[in-house]
Amino acid sequence: QVQLVESGGGLVQAGGSLRLSCAASGRTFSRYGMGWFRQAPEKEREFVAGISWSGGNTYYGDSVKGRFTVSRDNAKNTVYLQMNSLKVEDTAVYYCAANPLGVGFQDSGQYDYWGQGTQVTVSS
Repeated sequence: QVQLVESGGGLVQAGGSLRLSCAASGRTFSRYGMGWFRQAPEKEREFVAGISWSGGNTYYGDSVKGRFTVSRDNAKNTVYLQMNSLKVEDTAVYYCAANPLGVGFQDSGQYDYWGQGTQVTVSS
């Protein structure tokens, strides 16, 4: 069992930055791949970024490549999403999720545990 709690969301102007954190409970955190997804109103949930259990492999959705960076600190049971050059279209609720097998990071079906989400709003 893994419990996930996101933080760090808020209101920011376009071009600004935010860093999201996802704190995980459970001793098995370091064995899980982790991912970030987002969902805007009336839109499908979208893959944002993923990271392997070791942090050695990272994956990004096309819309955030070059602007967002995912990282993790297994000693702190925390995964991060650094978001730079934010755009209005990045506005969404951001969720972190745990991927036990560490495969298919873009597939939400590979994730067994989800956080409650944190709102990110980017103003023009």
